[in-house]
Amino acid sequence: MENASPPSSQQPVFASHTPPASVSLAQAFWFWLKLGFISFGGPAGQIAIMHNELVERRRWISEKRILHALNYCMVLPGPEAQQLATYIGWLMHRSWGGLVAGGLFVLPSLFILIGLSWIYLAFGELPVVAGIFYGIKPAVTAVVLHAAWRIGGRVLKNAWLWAVAAAAFVGIFALQLPFPAIVLGAALVGYVGGKLRPAAFAVGGGHGGGDKGYGPALIDDNTPTPPHAVFSRSRLIRMVLMALVLWVGAMVALGLLWGWQGTLSQMAWFFTKAALLTFGGAYAVCPMSTRVRSSTTSG
Repeated sequence: MENASPPSSQQPVFASHTPPASVSLAQAFWFWLKLGFISFGGPAGQIAIMHNELVERRRWISEKRILHALNYCMVLPGPEAQQLATYIGWLMHRSWGGLVAGGLFVLPSLFILIGLSWIYLAFGELPVVAGIFYGIKPAVTAVVLHAAWRIGGRVLKNAWLWAVAAAAFVGIFALQLPFPAIVLGAALVGYVGGKLRPAAFAVGGGHGGGDKGYGPALIDDNTPTPPHAVFSRSRLIRMVLMALVLWVGAMVALGLLWGWQGTLSQMAWFFTKAALLTFGGAYAVCPMSTRVRSSTTSG
């Protein structure tokens, strides 16, 4: 299942023109399990790793298709990297593929987090252990910056798009504008730009192409949409109802066992709101959690 050694960010791989062999659910299972153990660096790092593995090395999906999916995942509330992995798994292997990709994306890191938490609580006051944790922080920051540069370099293909990105950055960090307002503003700029300068704002437009010579992918630019991914109103209603039943059932069970004011019930309610309100991906959860912690401490 492994292809050639991973490419560097400067040296694209000019792969064979032969499409890769089809991938079974079992092969996908082992890949998503591996990804769960190596996807350090938060959403930016995770997305960069998925691009490297799925687009450049294994050619499961083309760069154009994965960036197109990422655009939609960024607009949705919640963790965009996990949403992207779940979507790709579902696109390749239907519901089981989505469950495997989404579940294994977080479960290995959960076990690692539990282990690191135990080490920190048990030995965090030791200078050696404290030094290790402090040393990890700048390394993770470097991973995030490198990943953001790699992905941004593939999306921001001309000066106009760089200007939109810079304006969004100023809006987030200097003006502290809400993320939905920034997304709507960027969409408005894109709409007007598409009318006035269609070459710069067209999909795949601008300087530089999206295809870096990786070769044809299993899910290529022109691959027809699989039958299970074609929109169906009845399927949508059925899935929404199933999700509501699962969520309501879990909330009712927590309330009956521990009461509405119980710790687990309140945690479930908080993360329900976080899942629906944290536009901007996983990084948006951090300031929301900080505000909740501050209000709880002051109360």
